[in-house]
Amino acid sequence: WGVNEQRYASVEPVHHLIEQQAIARPDATALIFGDTELSYAELNRRANQLAYRLIALGIQPESRVGIAVERSIDMIAGLLAILKAGGAYVPLDPDYPRERLQHMVSDSGIELLLTQQAIEAHIPRPAQGNVLLLDRLDISDAPEDNPAVAVHGEHLAYIIYTSGSTGQPKGVAVAHGPLAMHIQAIGECYGMTPEDRELQFASINFDGAHERWLVPLAFGAALMPRDQEIWPADRTAAEIAKHRITIACFTPGYLQQLAEFTGSAGRQLPIRSYTVGGEAMSRSSYEFVQATLQPPRIINGYGPTETVITPLIFKATPTTRFDSGYLPIGSPVGDRTAYILDADMNPLPVGVTGELYLGGRGLARGYLNRPGLT
Repeated sequence: WGVNEQRYASVEPVHHLIEQQAIARPDATALIFGDTELSYAELNRRANQLAYRLIALGIQPESRVGIAVERSIDMIAGLLAILKAGGAYVPLDPDYPRERLQHMVSDSGIELLLTQQAIEAHIPRPAQGNVLLLDRLDISDAPEDNPAVAVHGEHLAYIIYTSGSTGQPKGVAVAHGPLAMHIQAIGECYGMTPEDRELQFASINFDGAHERWLVPLAFGAALMPRDQEIWPADRTAAEIAKHRITIACFTPGYLQQLAEFTGSAGRQLPIRSYTVGGEAMSRSSYEFVQATLQPPRIINGYGPTETVITPLIFKATPTTRFDSGYLPIGSPVGDRTAYILDADMNPLPVGVTGELYLGGRGLARGYLNRPGLT
């Protein structure tokens, strides 16, 4: 725990990092979806053309744009286009109940909805009624260059809604500055390189997924989103082997299932780094996965939505030992602070139970429309 130095104050917005990769490595693979591969130049062009359409419809910094699409190339291009236009994206899961979606649409104040024809009827329209169907949109005549939109660190990047287990879901507003800092810092922690290929398993309606799609593209690696189906462990193992995936993130429970399958099948996977998150990983589960999959590294990512994805990580190698019953949550990522304090907010010594306080530049802007709660 403790204080990290402020090393990331001048990091550019995440979409600019991806644009730089498109310039430096235009022909390199950016996206893999099924049997389709898209280069950085092609992804950047598609996102630019859509961004110009959004700008023409009035999208600018602080505009909120809902995105409700099935997992696809359209999903990634749509997210990137919203950022390029200066807007903030609001993921809307088509599988959510309509009442929950209605609350998210009205509470977020989205000005435009990006969706697809097959699911349009299930998604409530924004008050202004603007809807674009990505699978029916012709933007072939739109400009292909990067839009010149001035985006600052305090401008909104995205809004994620919490589970709402204690009432209506709350929107957590994340700004470009903390997001860019986190993406740069966590990518360095992962040692992400252009030779890597990452499997994006989680839904974009969970905050962890925004690290998973942004880090590979910001560092020149290839991103492979999972399709709409829920994959059993044998399918996941086959896809990892087929596409030579090197980095993947799962819940501890699913990673154990994957280890059980590969162990019984006698298979080895090309993964060099697994990340776990979403729940605590027990010591027994960690030891089983380590012994079965024998990965060079397992990373535990921890953090609530309000602290921008994973403010704390713990890196474990085959020689790592720890005394606790669960995989530790580690130390701060990027320009953040972490302290264990007592009820009077005094620092506690090692081994004494207290409350975890996180601070620094890696915090969300606040709860949307709830200044008192923020």
